[in-house]
Amino acid sequence: MTIERPWLKQYKPDVPHELGELPYDSVAEMLNDACQKYASNEAYVNFGKSITYQQLDEYSKQLAAFLQANFKTGDSIAIMMPNVLQYPIAVQAILRAGMVVTNVNPLYTPRELEHQLNDSGAKAIIVIENTACTLAEIVDKTGVEKVITTTIGEMVGGLKGMVMDFVIKKVKKMVPPFNISGSVSFKTALKMGRSLTYTPVKRKLDDIAFLQYTGGTTGVSKGAMLTNKNMVSNVTQTRLWISSEIEDGKEIIITALPLYHIFALTANCLTFAQYGSKNILITNPRDMPGFVKELSQHKFTVLTGVNTLFNGLLNTPGFADLDFSQFKFALGGGMAVQKGTATKWKQVTGVTLAEAYGLTETSPAACMNIVPMKEYNGTIGIPIPGTDCQIQDDDGNPLPIGEAGELCIRGPQVMLGYLNRPDETAKTIVDGWLKTGDVAVMDENGYFKIVDRKKNMILVSGFNVFPNEIEDAACLHDNIVECAAVGIPDEKSGEIVKLFVVKNNEALTDKDVINHCREHLTGYKVPKLVEFREELPKSNVGKILHKDLREPTTQNG
Repeated sequence: MTIERPWLKQYKPDVPHELGELPYDSVAEMLNDACQKYASNEAYVNFGKSITYQQLDEYSKQLAAFLQANFKTGDSIAIMMPNVLQYPIAVQAILRAGMVVTNVNPLYTPRELEHQLNDSGAKAIIVIENTACTLAEIVDKTGVEKVITTTIGEMVGGLKGMVMDFVIKKVKKMVPPFNISGSVSFKTALKMGRSLTYTPVKRKLDDIAFLQYTGGTTGVSKGAMLTNKNMVSNVTQTRLWISSEIEDGKEIIITALPLYHIFALTANCLTFAQYGSKNILITNPRDMPGFVKELSQHKFTVLTGVNTLFNGLLNTPGFADLDFSQFKFALGGGMAVQKGTATKWKQVTGVTLAEAYGLTETSPAACMNIVPMKEYNGTIGIPIPGTDCQIQDDDGNPLPIGEAGELCIRGPQVMLGYLNRPDETAKTIVDGWLKTGDVAVMDENGYFKIVDRKKNMILVSGFNVFPNEIEDAACLHDNIVECAAVGIPDEKSGEIVKLFVVKNNEALTDKDVINHCREHLTGYKVPKLVEFREELPKSNVGKILHKDLREPTTQNG
């Protein structure tokens, strides 16, 4: 069945509609090529320590040799670390060893970690010492045969690295005691690898490269099987989209989102490596003053993030005083970019926030606004090359332009399926279309706008109310830093809207918020209850967790 593709007329003249033949057969081949091409360029910087692409190549080859001496092609190897130099080394090492990367959130509880390690069949794990105590609790209940531990300062090295680790461990006491018998340090694994022989492995496009687990916010965390074809396709699609704005070897990329998340993994770690870019790794972006101080050290050109990250920067002293002279574009994803945040961002930085859209299951990019953007448009952009998007009703029928329904996607970046979950895969990929669970509309120019997650929808007296719309309106108030709308039971209307608010002015009252919303929203959408919070619950990448706010609440505001 042919579908309408009004978005194609929006493409830049030099952007092809389709992908054509992929330039690489595997992610490993793609990364190894970048290391050869840009050998002398700085690849990653963390706490002032940098490594070149040549060093990245050497370190990853050493670690790959160590892995090959202990495991076989196709084995799953887990990584459980924040953004440190060890991360990109580990990713490249696992892939070039012919194995599968399983990314793990370092904030996982023992139960969550046990589930993922067993579900993925991980044979080894590379873990930061700060969270090794979690692993120690459950490692004997898993199939993990070897543990590689590392510290924040291990690859920073020298006196600075030693002092960092001493302070983290002894002064700040951020490393709970743990005991994992037979574990080796990251540098020991590299040293052992130097005395071993690395054997290049030829992987195919259809081989799995990453087991990327969904956040688990909608149930049991599931492993999306992302093949070499999925990942190489998505990097190629993104490159076709942004290449006219990027200069080889000259970009400085700010990586504050964790590399274990699919957004930063594909966009920052994989895509920008193809340009020989310098990646500034931010280990703890929640330390906003420290983050801004790090930003002041670089004439950065690209920054990726989520709305809460951009909002946090805007509300941190010193951010507005940074040098934005080389700043080309900021790419927002993971959650809706709110109008209030986008407006202020443009005022402060001179750069428009370009929203993109993707999922773990799409490697992740599916739609993107054309960069650089002139003005914020409130949409997630248009499908990138080789991607089709369609709005469907609950029966899978396509809906006309302007009607809201489920956003469905097909393209070479769509996952192979969920590991060991054929039933879940069959529910998610139907007739070749990935059902996203997001409600969206498409306009006559092919631009898509997310209305909300299906499961976040609030039903007020039979009317569908979308939290994004309420939050967007509420955040136009100067004294509202961030907010989240949820539905709570009500005898008369089924549900009413409750708004959780973080404010920057103690004088702001619940009545002020309600009156403000009344100016921007239809009556049934206006929050009936307002609760102020010091902060809102968020996922590891800063996405507000509405489910954690939906727990039984009293109606006292």
